[in-house]
Amino acid sequence: MHAQGLEWRQLRGEDVEGKGWSETAAPFDRLPISAQALVPPSVWNLSHHSAGICFRFVTASPQIGVRWSVGGELAMPHMPASGVSGVDLYGRDSGGKWRFIGVGQPRQQVGNQVVFEGARGGPREFCLYLPLYNNTLRVELGFAPGTGLLPPPPRKHRPIVFYGTSITQGGCASRPGMAFTAIAARALERSHTNLGFSGNGKMELALAHLLSEIDASVYVLDCLRNMSEPQVLERLEPFVRQLRAKRPQTPILCAGDAFLDSPTEPSRSKITRETVERLTKAGIPGLVYLPMQNAWGSDGEATVDGVHPTDLGMSRQAEVFVKALKKLV
Repeated sequence: MHAQGLEWRQLRGEDVEGKGWSETAAPFDRLPISAQALVPPSVWNLSHHSAGICFRFVTASPQIGVRWSVGGELAMPHMPASGVSGVDLYGRDSGGKWRFIGVGQPRQQVGNQVVFEGARGGPREFCLYLPLYNNTLRVELGFAPGTGLLPPPPRKHRPIVFYGTSITQGGCASRPGMAFTAIAARALERSHTNLGFSGNGKMELALAHLLSEIDASVYVLDCLRNMSEPQVLERLEPFVRQLRAKRPQTPILCAGDAFLDSPTEPSRSKITRETVERLTKAGIPGLVYLPMQNAWGSDGEATVDGVHPTDLGMSRQAEVFVKALKKLV
């Protein structure tokens, strides 16, 4: 499809969904400016990636154009450019369900462009996901003249906040809408904030403080892959206590590890489960441990490299989280 004749509108930081803070250094950053002095440099650098940030809108335009630019490498050896740096469009079908429409595959850092099929027969709700593993510098949307851009239906619920690892951030989904966090949010009809930091989900107390600034419906802690056993022993309880002190009633879901878990339950997951049980007995409410044994299935087909899930692994992991989150949100 061609972009000829479309009218273009630049997307601003205040337009999007999935940001936990409005005061950010760049429009599509995931942490506030104040976090730079609080978090490790590696977390700050990864916070410029636009994982989980999306734009919901309603339009009657039969074509929807997207122009976008990113600031880093387009792809990784184990993750395609369409997931690292691409944009992903979903739209609601006649029954109100979200359906994949198309992915914008980047070919350069600056000036990528794609035109999707838009609405037919009247206004329709859409959701555009931004890149998972790159700095998104600029986004423009194009619509047919006279079709207009309308606001989406307001969300009725507070967001789900995910904090974790490279898998939480979206590695190695083939496109942004296939991150397990995005799949789960669509299934639950909730907005979500993705605070996955590749290799750096390590439960520093500064992150507990930052998470508590977001008025969430539930906090999901999914950090075990990035933590050693001593780190889990040292950091999980203080992290939960800090978060609970600021948010006394919000559920906190502590996930086990899908890759490490086995019927005998390895120590990092065991430590997590026992910590949740001990804190619950101590009177701290709203803590849930989510075992992840066989979350990716038992056929060995759910990863790219034995560690990071494919779209199949993401879908399977999302199912496990949706089942648990339905009881909490």
